[in-house]
Amino acid sequence: MTEHPTERGRRGTPDLWLEAAHGLLLEGGVEAVKVAPLAQRLNLSRTSFYHHFPDREALLTALLARWEAQNTATLTARSTAYAETLAEAMLNVFDCWLDAALFDSALEFAMRNWGLTDPGVAARLQAADAARLAALTAMFRRFVQSDAEADTRARVVYLTQMGYIALRSQEPLSLRLQRIPTYVQAFTGTTATDSEIARFTARHQPDAG
Repeated sequence: MTEHPTERGRRGTPDLWLEAAHGLLLEGGVEAVKVAPLAQRLNLSRTSFYHHFPDREALLTALLARWEAQNTATLTARSTAYAETLAEAMLNVFDCWLDAALFDSALEFAMRNWGLTDPGVAARLQAADAARLAALTAMFRRFVQSDAEADTRARVVYLTQMGYIALRSQEPLSLRLQRIPTYVQAFTGTTATDSEIARFTARHQPDAG
């Protein structure tokens, strides 16, 4: 039997429930992600949740998949993006740190907290860290001769950003953009050209795109 559109509207959609779960996770941690508060937030019945997910665990699994698809997959993609110089490659990665649509730092923080109490999530975090470091190391290896240097520089970049997230550091965009040339120098040992910095800055202006 074909479902009437108004019936679907009363139940919401899987993405709607997942987006609400994402919001609760950021606000109160994984313990806040429960069916009743979600239904209240969406002004939908609790039973409508089970039309999309068999149980809360399935929703949490979907949240994990969303985090992996956004943060890990995007960071890996930016690490492999075309670049003519190491500085340009580094700027491609820096896109993640300045654009929440690419890399959701608030979600990363929530995932790290979740992993402190859930061994399964901790294992997923360890796998994500390994994949991200491997991608960054491969990026550096394209431009430097030493495997040891590529590994060390990748770790400096990644662990510095994870430190920013752990400390919940907040900086104005203008200040972060001002520091970008120095970060490139510090992380890569090379200097970005004026045109490379200009293209990067243009991507991250409030009215860009």
